[in-house]
Amino acid sequence: MSKDEDASKTKRVALNNDNNCVYILTNKINTVLYIGVTSNLIRRLNEHKNADNRDFAFRYKAFKLVYFECGGDIMSAINREKQLKGGSRAKKIALINSTNPEWRDLSEDFYA
Repeated sequence: MSKDEDASKTKRVALNNDNNCVYILTNKINTVLYIGVTSNLIRRLNEHKNADNRDFAFRYKAFKLVYFECGGDIMSAINREKQLKGGSRAKKIALINSTNPEWRDLSEDFYA
């Protein structure tokens, strides 16, 4: 799949407002990993960016979307979030590297 096809698929999945997603955010230098779950990925990313200092993602400037998976019911998404949070940092990094080895900000595809 080409980079353009991949970006188009990313955009279609993320723009579906009823898609339960688990996602991983990081900061500019990829030192922080934040895992979350949402039924509307774009809305939730905007909420992180517009939050206050009590929000982990805002406090650590973890706004770069480096991984997400969508589909299924909300309970499945919550269980997947718990599974990812319980895994080691190495496993999280391996997961990100398996689909996004350059750690580019996937949310940029939403606005292309």
